[in-house]
Amino acid sequence: MTVDYQKLATGKYYEELVVGNVYKHAITRTVTETDNLLFSTLTYNSAWLHMDEEYCKQTAHGRRLVNSLFTLSLACGVTVADTTLGTTEGNLGFTDVKFSSPVYIGDTLYSETEVISKRESKSRPQSGIVEFETRSINQRGQVVLSFRRTGLMLKKSELPAA
Repeated sequence: MTVDYQKLATGKYYEELVVGNVYKHAITRTVTETDNLLFSTLTYNSAWLHMDEEYCKQTAHGRRLVNSLFTLSLACGVTVADTTLGTTEGNLGFTDVKFSSPVYIGDTLYSETEVISKRESKSRPQSGIVEFETRSINQRGQVVLSFRRTGLMLKKSELPAA
């Protein structure tokens, strides 16, 4: 059986992405201790801020912080289905990553992504370059993270006929 990935794509093609559009992602997530511990150990991040409750009682936060790179990875991951699933050739970069409020175990996060800019690719006529800004917000309405991601997006008009 052959899978027609074009029909399964839920992301937006270059032509469908409009500067100023905001996508509110349906995937929300309550961050668990397992998330934090597993991500931290898989990435060899042994910072006491993520692993040691007793140490953290002595810090300004008074409790463990969720690994910020987990928060970034989660926020980026939940954007995929609405923005780039099956419609991108890859990420070109991340900029302006800001962790504006701490994330704690038990916080529930949701994210939204805005199309910031777009332009034709000079070297790949079948693609365009799109800059997205994603914001992740906790259950208290605080923005905990924002970042910009640039993607090389396929043009629907340049796809081979199925």
